[in-house]
Amino acid sequence: MIPLHELAAAILSASAVWLTTRRSPWCFPVGLVSVSVYIWVYFDARLYSEVLLQLLWVAMLLTGWWRWLRHLDTTGHVRVAPLAGRLAGLHLLGGIATGLLLGYAMQRWTHAALPWLDAMLTALSLVGQLWQNRRHIAAWWMWIAVDLVYIGMFINKHLFVTALLYAGFVGLAAKGLRDWTRAARRAERGA
Repeated sequence: MIPLHELAAAILSASAVWLTTRRSPWCFPVGLVSVSVYIWVYFDARLYSEVLLQLLWVAMLLTGWWRWLRHLDTTGHVRVAPLAGRLAGLHLLGGIATGLLLGYAMQRWTHAALPWLDAMLTALSLVGQLWQNRRHIAAWWMWIAVDLVYIGMFINKHLFVTALLYAGFVGLAAKGLRDWTRAARRAERGA
């Protein structure tokens, strides 16, 4: 049986991503509640590294919320911002380097399952959130790629509910990609 607080966290998380696809700054407070519930879920499961990651998400969500509120259009939706190719490359290199360092640490000093894969997905997820905070369409491409791999990892670990949640995230990321691309094109035509 699925614990109610885990189910609530999953529903809140999916709701936050859906709000993000709509360019609504409400994605951040909903995301903060989701992360707070996931802290409880992971603490109960004694997944203390995940607890620490959720605390990092709190900081990133607060930063993103602040940034988005400064860039709303007249309808109350965030304006999409371009991402320079050079900057994207630097972020990706930083994410990969972080993933390799974290993977090494997890392999060397913990009994983590799938230390390299989990570390790389974590690092690239942080790049995706950075791009989301900065309002870049490229974030949706990152979420699609990362979430597809997460599905396989969660299936491998027999976390089938979480794998299903991440399959839903792939669909929401595809929606976000489509909607944000349309919004960017409308903004270009209007400029």
